Amino acid sequence: MPKLVKDGAIVDNEWTLMAKPEGEASEASVPAGKVIVPLSVWLARKDALTARDDIGVWLDTDETADQLGEDARRLPLVAVHFPAFADGRAFTNARLLRERFGFTGELRAVGYFLAEQACYLRRCGVNAFDFGADREQHLQATVDALDDFTEYYQASVDQPLPLFRRRPS
Repeated sequence: MPKLVKDGAIVDNEWTLMAKPEGEASEASVPAGKVIVPLSVWLARKDALTARDDIGVWLDTDETADQLGEDARRLPLVAVHFPAFADGRAFTNARLLRERFGFTGELRAVGYFLAEQACYLRRCGVNAFDFGADREQHLQATVDALDDFTEYYQASVDQPLPLFRRRPS
């Protein structure tokens, strides 16, 4: 079974990431089991998929958290896609899902990101890191990278108070 890093530990990946459909999203076949569907499929088939509790949604970089909006609250998992490590739009989507839309489920990074980015992704609310089966050699480095820093000056999703407000008086 493929592995990923979730909440700082290497665990089995029980979810299947569904590719974007080549045809109409409304006609895409969603398999049984835990599936992370593209946003286009979710939007086209929301009425049918809402009845299932084993559906997650992934956002590509040309899509925004606003398009998923309040629907995020009822999903157990939302994934943000990195087509290249230099593309940071998924950082913004992750933070918006946590702060604006109150998403409390698993927020997963998928695609081509680096283990060295894990600490910063966690600051944006990401708690799971899926490199894909062909890049699992990065899992332990990701676990290690989550502890790169112990304190931060700025506020974020994982520490809403900036350092100057956390100082003892």
